[in-house]
Amino acid sequence: QVQLVESGGGLVQPGGSLRLSCIASGASGRTFSGNSMGWYRQAPGKQRELVASISSGGYTDYPDSVKGRFTISRDNAKTTVYLQMNSLKPEDTGVYRCNRVTPTIRFEWGQGTQVTVSS
Repeated sequence: QVQLVESGGGLVQPGGSLRLSCIASGASGRTFSGNSMGWYRQAPGKQRELVASISSGGYTDYPDSVKGRFTISRDNAKTTVYLQMNSLKPEDTGVYRCNRVTPTIRFEWGQGTQVTVSS
């Protein structure tokens, strides 16, 4: 069974940076590499939103709210996906989780990692 484990969150001042990691423990490299992965954010009282995605071929996509500030990457050999977040804003605060983009083949959600942007 695949377990998603996110890490790297914390408290950071506006304008700061964080790098999040998500390892798909128990997944083979082949299983991991063949599907698009995404980073999702859920702020208090708000719905979960996709903030970055990366296809099996490395194509990346971002909503306008984070474009130019966030960068997603993946290491298929390590079954890990990363999210580099720069120029953080208070509205980036939330719990960040990773998972497959296609809803019908998602793994069980992990605990996530808390990101708080505040002065």
